[in-house]
Amino acid sequence: MPPMIQADSLAKRFGEVVAVRNISLTVNTGHVYALLGPNGAGKSTTINMLTTLLKPDNGTITIHGHDAVREADKVRSVIGVTFQDLVLDRDLTGRKALDFAGRLYNLDSTKRRTRINDLVEMVGLTDAIDRMTGTYSGGMRRRLELARCLMMEPKVLFLDEPTQGLDPQHRVQIWDYIRMLKAQQGMTVLLTTHGMDEAEALADVVGIIDHGKMIHEGAPSVLIGQLGSDLIRLSGTFGNLEQPTWTSDGWVTSWQATTNEIRIGVDNGARRITQVIEYVNQPGNQIDEVSITRPSLGDVFLRATGRALRDER
Repeated sequence: MPPMIQADSLAKRFGEVVAVRNISLTVNTGHVYALLGPNGAGKSTTINMLTTLLKPDNGTITIHGHDAVREADKVRSVIGVTFQDLVLDRDLTGRKALDFAGRLYNLDSTKRRTRINDLVEMVGLTDAIDRMTGTYSGGMRRRLELARCLMMEPKVLFLDEPTQGLDPQHRVQIWDYIRMLKAQQGMTVLLTTHGMDEAEALADVVGIIDHGKMIHEGAPSVLIGQLGSDLIRLSGTFGNLEQPTWTSDGWVTSWQATTNEIRIGVDNGARRITQVIEYVNQPGNQIDEVSITRPSLGDVFLRATGRALRDER
């Protein structure tokens, strides 16, 4: 089966700013793909090209067999999109908002009623669907947005920061909906997120982009495994600490050092901690705290992108 989403060598420039540099990605049918990156990495530009809102300066995009530039209307007919900023009309009821969405896609009245009833039940808005959306909480609006983009039964779902601003309960609820869409309908989902736990919980494949380039891609478990079985963290004050020769040994999988933190991926933290501390504990260095943890996708992200703050584009 061909990929549901195929993007090859995408590039986009805004004046002197190069927002995307030769990004390629593939999303297989029925998979969830999480696109991660710091502010200013090019996530928004990439998803805008994938959803036909922007034309790439270079490269090709195919969605469900349709070219996103030459056949933009056909692509739009098979995708559903929720945006980071909510765009609901506060003076409409939830039911009317869904009905208008169905009308835009030429669904007849019987089909609209059936889809509305099914989706309202799915997202748990039965008691509130005839209220004005201006009275909805943030979590209710997110759930209504998800229902609205599912009105036309899309093949592909694009979710831009789908749980931004939600409390933990509502975040987990949205996760459950995404898992259900994948399991019951074979839905293909591409989402952007700043939540490393979200990507780790949902994604079959994660793509990390920075400075407009794809720098890491793979299954979360594989990317995490590359850091080692354990991650030794030391915080304190460290001078110009040179990378030790033993980091080339087989038991060291990663090494990161700054003036106030050292992170070392190892095969066994309890066995290696003494050697690490003995090396770091040199004149001029001060160790304030030591910990051994299992690495996470957040550790992969920080290793790949660093800690510098960026501005979104």
